[in-house]
Amino acid sequence: MRVRADKPLRVNLGGSFCYLGERGVVSDAEKAIFPTKKEIADTLFSASGYSVYAVENQIRRGFVTGSEGERVGIAGTYVYEGSQALSVHDVTSLCIRVPHAITGCAEELYCSCFSDGICSLLVMAPPGEGKTTLLRDLCRLICEKTRLNVLVSDERGELAAGDLGQTCDVIRFADKDTAFTAGIRAMRPDVIVTDELLPADYAAVRRAVESGIAVIASAHLKKTEDVPDKVFDCYAVLDGLGKIGAIYKGAEHVD
Repeated sequence: MRVRADKPLRVNLGGSFCYLGERGVVSDAEKAIFPTKKEIADTLFSASGYSVYAVENQIRRGFVTGSEGERVGIAGTYVYEGSQALSVHDVTSLCIRVPHAITGCAEELYCSCFSDGICSLLVMAPPGEGKTTLLRDLCRLICEKTRLNVLVSDERGELAAGDLGQTCDVIRFADKDTAFTAGIRAMRPDVIVTDELLPADYAAVRRAVESGIAVIASAHLKKTEDVPDKVFDCYAVLDGLGKIGAIYKGAEHVD
């Protein structure tokens, strides 16, 4: 859902945007709800559990995570002290993403990549094409089919929404370096699942893989040649919402 001050309210349904009016979906922008800046501020306050101070570390990183894993992205005026972002003021836009489970959506990916056993996998696609939903179902499948110990590094509090399986442990709101280091030392994972790798995160991934732990992750990438560190065994490129476009095992394309 895209909530912008004094602009028509839009919602993504099934991969396509439409407008939202007082009584549901409408075809014309003029009939949509036009949220005010005060309504945006009230929505953000509600998402923070009515305590902005309790989530100030999230806000300075540009989001707030709701109690059910909803990620509320924030656009506004960033306030800095030196090179450190302190807060976001004058919020003018929200991007609200509601997580949900699609049971079985990762079956094809699981069979294609893990037929010879669980290995390290990177799922690649632009934002909004279902990477997190696929990871969530992959975690469930691994827990159900293998009973391996799965550690979820949930940096933004949305990946682990819902039941991921009986052999799953979750570290929330820690950066990946901290979560991987603490998890490897204390939780003895067989598999680590995480979302939205940045270039700085690949060092933590490599340490895990070299320690004998399979890492399953996602990244906002479209081509395997753009992956900063080719540490993964398999690469899955999505082509549309949740649709697998290509799978590579090393440099080899798999039909």
